[in-house]
Amino acid sequence: MSDSRIPVTHLPGPEALADWLARGGAAALLTDMVAEIAGPVATERFDARPLHRFGCACCAGRSAAAVALDRLFQGRARGRSPWFDRVAVLAASPAARAQVAAALAEDALTLARFRNA
Repeated sequence: MSDSRIPVTHLPGPEALADWLARGGAAALLTDMVAEIAGPVATERFDARPLHRFGCACCAGRSAAAVALDRLFQGRARGRSPWFDRVAVLAASPAARAQVAAALAEDALTLARFRNA
């Protein structure tokens, strides 16, 4: 049985991105880094820190990483970004890595659309 969800690959750092991009088709990037990163067809940034305002990720039940993955998927589905077949994660902070891992393990909407590569 084939899994049609979008594969997500966790990269150890920015230096690994170019090699990863060269190995396959169009790719998106999910990151908590603020620097511009060339190569992916779509990039979505998130801040892993809780914001504590009405509807924030910590109070609303979905993490910032899960919401950012949702924005990537919606951009692809609605034609706001080019089509991509895979996603790379560059998470600089331990909190960001934990949020992405939790989204891919526990968030129902993320699990329906994405899987660990």
